[in-house]
Amino acid sequence: MLLAAIVQVSLAEWIEVGEAHPDVVLVTLVSVALLRGPTFGTVCGFLAGLVIDTASFGTFGLTSLLLTVTGYWTGRFGEATTRSSAHPLIIAVALASIGVTLGSAVLHFMLGETIPASQLFVAVLLPSLAFNLLLAYPIYGLCARALPPHLVVRREVNAAV
Repeated sequence: MLLAAIVQVSLAEWIEVGEAHPDVVLVTLVSVALLRGPTFGTVCGFLAGLVIDTASFGTFGLTSLLLTVTGYWTGRFGEATTRSSAHPLIIAVALASIGVTLGSAVLHFMLGETIPASQLFVAVLLPSLAFNLLLAYPIYGLCARALPPHLVVRREVNAAV
């Protein structure tokens, strides 16, 4: 996550379509949370958000809050739908991208900053969603190699009668 945050702050900020940038940290967080679950996703989201907030001199805690919630819910989504969905990664990245963009807009609105809805959807959300979906499978492959899926061993206890 630290490497993804460094790439996000140093390289990805230079790539821009409309007003959107590829969100390497978000896609990495979604991949890690799908592989390891909600607790690991929550902790990674908080730490990655803290690094991004510190490095970008943004509103401190805003990215941490958004990525913490995203890490938790993506982990829960991964626990619930990994076996029943054909492409849980694409669905999770799309939902996380939409959720973080809309959550960021709501939090900025609460802080007194506004953005027109047409600009939010056309200039920010759609290009960001496209970037993130393009990055989904390559980053997930790297994360799967670095963090093999956590195996859950279920044990049964037989009571002797």
